[in-house]
Amino acid sequence: MERILLAVVLAAVVVVVALVLQRRRPDAPSSSGAEHTAPPQLDRSDFVRPDAPWLVVVFTSATCSTCADVWSKAEVLASDDVAVQQVEAVADRRLHQRYQVGAVPIVVIADAQGVVVDSFLGPVSATHLWAALAEAREPGSVPEGCGGGHDHDPAHDHDHDPGAEPG
Repeated sequence: MERILLAVVLAAVVVVVALVLQRRRPDAPSSSGAEHTAPPQLDRSDFVRPDAPWLVVVFTSATCSTCADVWSKAEVLASDDVAVQQVEAVADRRLHQRYQVGAVPIVVIADAQGVVVDSFLGPVSATHLWAALAEAREPGSVPEGCGGGHDHDPAHDHDHDPGAEPG
């Protein structure tokens, strides 16, 4: 009987110690704590053709399976008025760090002053890219609903994140 009582007391002490230790431990964060967003401003001299009226930049990584698809959709946007550049994480580490790119792919559309007027985080359709660039170049030119559900938000708090890979 004495051994059973000793075992019960010992078990109670273990439970109390475990509860005390668990309460001292901070709660686990609900997310990684990293906000993955597009930069709001670019220095046009960091990129190709700084004199072009528009710039489309695709931040990528060679290890990102989605990035190649996004780049292939974006590179066809190049024209006399639109410079398009891929910025790969290893080859262009300085630019990824400067613009605090924490996930890829990120596509940004910037005007002549480098102000990012639209952006996408994660996979994006060609329709979204074409519509976003058309709307940036000529506001009101894209009929509502033709952007495939893309909502324009100048503050960039609409960045799309499904499938984004850490960069």
